[in-house]
Amino acid sequence: MNFTLRQLRVFRKVAEQGGFSRAGDELGLTQPAVSRAVRELEEALAVRLLDRTTREVVLTEAGRRLLPKLARALDALDEVLDAARKEGGQAMGTVHVASSPTLSASLMPAIIAASRQRYPQLSLHLQDQVQRLNVEAVKNGAVDFGLVVEPEPLDGLEQEVILQDDFWLVCRPDHPLAAQAAATWRQLDGETLVLLDGSSGSRPLIDQLLQRHGVHCPVAQQLGHSNSVFRMVAAGIGVSVSPGLAMPFPTGCDLLARPLLPRESRRIALIRRRNRTLSPAAESLWRLVLEMRSELQLLAKRALEGAN
Repeated sequence: MNFTLRQLRVFRKVAEQGGFSRAGDELGLTQPAVSRAVRELEEALAVRLLDRTTREVVLTEAGRRLLPKLARALDALDEVLDAARKEGGQAMGTVHVASSPTLSASLMPAIIAASRQRYPQLSLHLQDQVQRLNVEAVKNGAVDFGLVVEPEPLDGLEQEVILQDDFWLVCRPDHPLAAQAAATWRQLDGETLVLLDGSSGSRPLIDQLLQRHGVHCPVAQQLGHSNSVFRMVAAGIGVSVSPGLAMPFPTGCDLLARPLLPRESRRIALIRRRNRTLSPAAESLWRLVLEMRSELQLLAKRALEGAN
């Protein structure tokens, strides 16, 4: 049957108003347009719904049977459409975000707080795990999007960089390099290192930078969390190369951070599946994080100030 939603709405309004002119006034249509819509609906259904006279419009038996069921169906449809409009405009629902432990500790608290203030009806569920699992979760749709250390170019993923995070030398105050305002990458040659392990998004970048600057260092320990790395350094196991967002240092760790020259940094990025539309709530949160770029960069700066 070839009929339209508009025709159904017009028929309902004519039946409720008892006339074509009054229905047209309610709908913002001319009387001929209203008459045409009802006639086309009757033709599509192959049944007469209204009896017209010069003085009144009366529902036929078929029209009386159709009207209450049609009214309920149209009301239900309007309710569904209204809910969809509200969801799109108010960011309602649940959003799943993947983030690595360092970023979860340094950036996500501010993002969650801003989300609660801007979108109180949005529920943000954080999936805190290592980089590799975060990328997989985004690719397979287990989360809406991820906050990660720049991944290598991956098919099917869209990236949006939100800040740059420099690498720093971390050492004890009694280390020779601690007396300098800054250290060079070449000065690390031969130093024993304590680093994050390969599950971290930063470790491949650190290895590449050491190689690029011609630095050869034995690695004494490889650990899964920055706090563990810092405590090893404080115990004299070695020095470390650390991203700024991993700081400040844990309580009781007497350590210093020194800039590494030339300056090298990692990029922190949002990632999501390419050619896949986020839910209105997830899209709102994604845009909120992009708006917070300057604020998040300031958070990174303050973390470093707390380490010096």
